[in-house]
Amino acid sequence: MEERFVVSARKYRPQTFETVVGQKHVTTTLQNAIKNNHLAQAFLFCGPRGVGKTTCARILAKTINCFNLSPETEACDSCDSCVSFNSGQSLNIFELDAASNNSVDDIRSLIEQVRFAPQLGSHKVYIIDEVHMLSSAAFNAFLKTLEEPPKHAIFILATTEKHKIIPTILSRCQIFDFNRIKLNDISGHLAYIAKKENVTADEEALRVIAQKAEGGLRDACSIFDQMVSFGGNHVSYQTVIENLNILDYDYYFKLTQALNTQDVNTVLLTFNEILNKGFDGHHFISGLGEHIRNVLVCKDAATLQLLEVSENVKQKYVQQAQACSNSFLLRCLGIINRCDTGYKTAKNQRLQVEVALLQMAYLNAELLTPEKKKIA
Repeated sequence: MEERFVVSARKYRPQTFETVVGQKHVTTTLQNAIKNNHLAQAFLFCGPRGVGKTTCARILAKTINCFNLSPETEACDSCDSCVSFNSGQSLNIFELDAASNNSVDDIRSLIEQVRFAPQLGSHKVYIIDEVHMLSSAAFNAFLKTLEEPPKHAIFILATTEKHKIIPTILSRCQIFDFNRIKLNDISGHLAYIAKKENVTADEEALRVIAQKAEGGLRDACSIFDQMVSFGGNHVSYQTVIENLNILDYDYYFKLTQALNTQDVNTVLLTFNEILNKGFDGHHFISGLGEHIRNVLVCKDAATLQLLEVSENVKQKYVQQAQACSNSFLLRCLGIINRCDTGYKTAKNQRLQVEVALLQMAYLNAELLTPEKKKIA
């Protein structure tokens, strides 16, 4: 029988604290709490989607019930408790989706279960996902149990919207804020998955996927699976930008050079080519703004670290930064910002962008005019 496909986000979901991507401040604190027997009775994990909140909750549940913890405070993966956790048969972990179970009766049912001690292991862990979706009455019904649960019970609340949770709940929890995962961490994890799956992937392709995911590892894994489905065992940069409808770096490098040298024909023809490929003018102008910002960042070696691209592309940025003056780049950003702001209200949106491009193309001529007047 053919093996069933499992998406990368599930197949390569971290099973230990060490393998959690980009949340070292959270995993280190939790490991130290376990090691020093200093665990709180309630945790609140906050952060954007796909950054590891539920994953860390499951790893914590497995680790505190492990019978043979390693010196690094990691679960052994071989004792009876770990085996039951890994197979999804453990009775020591209970997950509730508050988005669909948000009534008082759902919480009362949960509170009834809390009274029963675990049969195997030392703790029962209750994970409530999207906890901000609970009704006000459900929150109030939950308060007393959350404040004084039985010694074997640990609550882990997970949410993407901390501001929607009432202060009385916040005050009873130890709060952990999960960060958006850095681009390098995401692309590194995707490279690991590609190696495991015998997929060859361009470094720049993985970086584009990581950028598109906007700090969410689950989103990045989903996009990666989509690219593998399209390209087979090879994920190329060209495949990624075509499928994700992303403008190639080369267009922006070419345009910026043309703007800097007052090559108006190249500017207008390149913009026309971009429109003919189906790209939106607003998408283009915001991308150009980001590109000009990146060129400006490369003006100084101290700010070069803010650029999250591959080494090859970074060298192109450095070369272009040397060719463009600070005043030219800054004035370009001002024009782009005004174009971006007025784009949606403009009746002729193409003309709006073209006027902005022409203004940028003649910036250097304007900058030279005062000097010419002095010479005259």
